[in-house]
Amino acid sequence: MTETTFLLTSNATPSGSVVAPQQLVASLGGENLSPELRWSDAPEGTRSFAITCYDPDAPTGSGFWHWVAWDLPASESSLPLGVSREDSSLKQARNDFGNHGYDGPEPPPGAPHRYQFSVHALPVETLDIAPQDPHVGARFAIFSQQLGSASFTARYQVTSGNTRGKLSATGRARPVSPHRDRS
Repeated sequence: MTETTFLLTSNATPSGSVVAPQQLVASLGGENLSPELRWSDAPEGTRSFAITCYDPDAPTGSGFWHWVAWDLPASESSLPLGVSREDSSLKQARNDFGNHGYDGPEPPPGAPHRYQFSVHALPVETLDIAPQDPHVGARFAIFSQQLGSASFTARYQVTSGNTRGKLSATGRARPVSPHRDRS
């Protein structure tokens, strides 16, 4: 029997990289767009997919969920850049910001945070969970019955008390002078 490797990739935010500026929230100079995602070699028996983005380093005691989406058909193998909160091709829970769909990194100043993007292969076509329900129900259904998952991790760090700013090449926010162009 040949083993296949379930794989998740993104050109926007490759594994091990700094989260792309487009994926950051507006307060960090970003566009708050979900990254484009591509996956391959899902396990046999997959009937739908779910997507999650999780920050295990958030100072909450239980991390921070940036995106919980489900009921993507098994025929899909990608999501485009900037999935709309109103996209009807999948269901999206309220994230820990309180918004439906994706919201990007906005960590407090300090140590780097890891952002774990995952695709989960599910043996059912639908989770039968309403998007307005707390995401813990969707997460329980995803993690308790997944056939497999594929993930990558990117990081982001804010190093000053000022979270508004332009991005340096290291993915750190640097303060914007009030006398300089903010574009």
